[in-house]
Amino acid sequence: MKLMARVEPAARLAMRANVEHNEILHEHVLILSVETLPAPHVPAEERLHIDDLGYTGDRIIHVTARFGYMDVPSVPSLLPLISQADTEGQPLDSEGVSYFLSTIEVCRGHTPGMSTWRKRLFIATTRLTADAAEYFQLPRNRTVIMGSRIEL
Repeated sequence: MKLMARVEPAARLAMRANVEHNEILHEHVLILSVETLPAPHVPAEERLHIDDLGYTGDRIIHVTARFGYMDVPSVPSLLPLISQADTEGQPLDSEGVSYFLSTIEVCRGHTPGMSTWRKRLFIATTRLTADAAEYFQLPRNRTVIMGSRIEL
């Protein structure tokens, strides 16, 4: 099973890049979106929402995990909850899961519309963000990070 953490458009891009590069679609795909709510904690029974994507036989499911701002967003700890809640009943082997993350590098370009000092300040603040794999407590040896670049 392959797990993608981030919002849907980034997950679709990462999945498409994986299919184009490896020329395969994995047997089971779980697209995971993580939301941080403006509450300190989210109860376990409200943590997951499984979306019906409309195609039951494609073995692709979308799960939204909700955390409070004081909760630790550990993605691997969600796997047992997802296995219990999944309507298809596919067991998740935590040792066989690969994680795909997407990242965006922001760099200075010649695009008009923002002054140079604002571009520099914005780029500096984007570099202060936490490492996503560490933040979501993903095992490094099973995490693939795919990136793209945006010029300001």
